[in-house]
Amino acid sequence: MSRLLLKPLGDRGKVHEITPESAGWGYVGFTLWRLAPGERLIEVTGPGTEAILVIVEGRAELAAGGQDFGLRGERMDVFEKTPPHAIYIPPGTGWQAVAATDCTLALCTAPGTGRYPVADLGPAGITLTPRGKGTNTRHVNNIAMEGRDVAESLLVTEVFTPAGNWSSYPSHRHDEDDFPRITYLEETYYMRLNPAQGFGIQRVYTEDGSLDETMTVRNHDVTLVPKGHHPCAAPYGYEMYYLNVMAGPRRSWRFVNDPDHDWIAARDA
Repeated sequence: MSRLLLKPLGDRGKVHEITPESAGWGYVGFTLWRLAPGERLIEVTGPGTEAILVIVEGRAELAAGGQDFGLRGERMDVFEKTPPHAIYIPPGTGWQAVAATDCTLALCTAPGTGRYPVADLGPAGITLTPRGKGTNTRHVNNIAMEGRDVAESLLVTEVFTPAGNWSSYPSHRHDEDDFPRITYLEETYYMRLNPAQGFGIQRVYTEDGSLDETMTVRNHDVTLVPKGHHPCAAPYGYEMYYLNVMAGPRRSWRFVNDPDHDWIAARDA
């Protein structure tokens, strides 16, 4: 199995725990919990780590940094596609979540110094937006992308790819620190399929061929993109969702397309 493909550790509790150390890079962390009603998390962000907590599905009572956010969450299935509930948590801050229903919680992390306070990031301010054309159409919930000045390092977004369509395409990369042409951003994908027994495909590759891996992704898998291009596809009959976390030395998303396929972007512009 590819080192870039991470399978869930189980069906309940903490099912993913990805750190910069375990991923072999410097910025992005990702933890996922699947909780039953009444289960509680009590956590503290690291002294140099900011976080965005996303309720992927279900409902939970949330609190962070002494603020009580109450009962949060609306969509009981991620494929309802409604904007998610999310909060920003600065470094060195305690937070807790108590599941009111079966729920899936994602903690997205990256380096931070404490510049931003605890904040409510959604669903207010998040609008499901189409992107692309034809079988490259997908729908995006931008939770904390560059247009929202809500974090020091983190870029977080959700993408829904209809059955039979491509996503993260035309093939593009963001693996050099050469702003404004391109930025260095590590990236994780948390994958879901509808119906759940489905699968998707993701390829991660560099133009020189030093990295070229094609992975079959299934429900609750996580993929790592340390460098290179990273298109993915949903086969006929199965919708695909992914939650992206990106971070690097600059909180800007600038990418370049694979020159072999850049004509597609030029045509569709």
